[in-house]
Amino acid sequence: MTAVDLPPGDDPSGGASGSGGGSDSGGKGASGILRSGAIMAVGTLASRVTGFLRTAMLVAALGTGALADGYNTANTVPFIVYDLLLGGVLTAVVVPLIVRARERDAEYGARYEQRLFTLAVLGLAVITVAAVLLGPVFITIYGGAMEGAQRDLAVLFARLFAVQIFFLGVSAFSGAILNTRKRFGAPMWAPVLNNIVICGTAAAFLLVSTGTVTPGSITDAEVALLAGGTIGGMALQTIALWPSLRGSGFRWRPRLDFRKGELGQMGRMAVWTLSYVVITQIGFAVTTSLSNAAGVLGRKEHLGDVGYTPYFNAYQLFQLPYAIIGVSVITALLPRMSEHAAANRMHEVRDDFSSGLRLCSVIILPAAALMATLAGEITTVLFAHGQTTVSNAQVIANVLEMFAIALVPFAAYQLMLRVFYAMQDTRTPAFVSVAVVITNIAMAFTAYKVLPTDKIIVGIAGGFALAQTVGALVGWAILRRRLGGMDGRRIAVTYLKLAVALWPLLGFAYAVHAIVDAAMGEGLLPGLAVLVVGSAGGGILYLFFAKLLRVGEVQTMVTTITRRLPGR
Repeated sequence: MTAVDLPPGDDPSGGASGSGGGSDSGGKGASGILRSGAIMAVGTLASRVTGFLRTAMLVAALGTGALADGYNTANTVPFIVYDLLLGGVLTAVVVPLIVRARERDAEYGARYEQRLFTLAVLGLAVITVAAVLLGPVFITIYGGAMEGAQRDLAVLFARLFAVQIFFLGVSAFSGAILNTRKRFGAPMWAPVLNNIVICGTAAAFLLVSTGTVTPGSITDAEVALLAGGTIGGMALQTIALWPSLRGSGFRWRPRLDFRKGELGQMGRMAVWTLSYVVITQIGFAVTTSLSNAAGVLGRKEHLGDVGYTPYFNAYQLFQLPYAIIGVSVITALLPRMSEHAAANRMHEVRDDFSSGLRLCSVIILPAAALMATLAGEITTVLFAHGQTTVSNAQVIANVLEMFAIALVPFAAYQLMLRVFYAMQDTRTPAFVSVAVVITNIAMAFTAYKVLPTDKIIVGIAGGFALAQTVGALVGWAILRRRLGGMDGRRIAVTYLKLAVALWPLLGFAYAVHAIVDAAMGEGLLPGLAVLVVGSAGGGILYLFFAKLLRVGEVQTMVTTITRRLPGR
């Protein structure tokens, strides 16, 4: 989450009221955030849409059983390692340090970038080699009760996919540099290329494979196809950023001549960020292992595919609304909040947070409502193809319904974390994460021990929702003291109005679901009809009632979007 170019004339404080100047909730600050994040939102939307096409293609090719569990678990490892050793540091440490170095001196900032990039490349090379060697250890941790051919295949995939760590890290670091240079297009669009390659790989796998492929029956050629496409997609995503890097004026010249105190400053900030990431990854390791164990139990009890892959696919769907609007708003807000925090203008940091949270809620709340109401249709349309049946898709829908509850607290918690990072406080998020992860782990173990096997992953998703709520509440309590308030009254009024506007959406979507289900039953075409009619009609009703209730953020968003339409 990185820097952003403020359009001319925008109030850098965000224009919110409080101490800052009396703009209303739909005023200049909110509009500025939306305009700043527009290109990121469009790129993120394209990335997520093609990402879901990729997911749907992989589900069609691999199904949701043992083969898919092995592939998805192994392909999660590179991202886990990246998050552990670089991802959190980029967000919370590197970007703010680069921004401040540039503000201090442009030439010094450029040299500082070179040093950090060199350190990252060397570190990523070492980490990648280590991850290849540790493939069996990762599968032991995340693979749950995997055994036999499934475990052997997962270990092989883990070793091969570990190569992605290098490309993933270079890509992320390049994107961070581009964003600090106010170049947002390439980092948001490059993942589309990766998704297209994976879609092609899944399509090729469908063409060359016959019947149901299992970990025991998959051929070496099929393994090579999946591995080559997966790694190649990430490599292409990385290479695609270099023309934009050069266009921004960045020329990498390897150098490690760090000045006295530079590494120490980064290390002091990074240690708490790494603590936060390690704590959260412990929670993820537990939930992944238990989900895989549930899948093994489900196959032994002849309950179908009820393991990690359905949970994984539901989580991908759950993140879409946040990724489109939340990430864009946060990316636009982080450098602004960092500037205000550096100047000790905490009332403006509070106003930035309030504007960002209210803007996110305009999309997040109706998205959560539609997920809960139309989960079955969403998963049937996306996933019930190839090796995946309608009943398999319904398992994903059951998990998605529970994840829908988590969407609002998840978005709020993520935004609160960025407030801490803007204040260069990486310690507090680490402590908050302890409460979140303890809640998550406790609920996951409870679900595994208490619930029927086919409901375990639903219970784990419920534990995730409760954990995010705990994180949001604890973060709110701490920030309220640090910022001298949270603009809670205005946030509460906006949420109340949006909640009222949601009821017509919910009623219409449910009515369409009930009518089509009674008339046509389940299936691809009925599901598509419900999604199109229910979402469109419900969305129109939501916007109408939100405008009737004078929700300023909705009007600001609609105005910003319509101004960007052709001919306007």
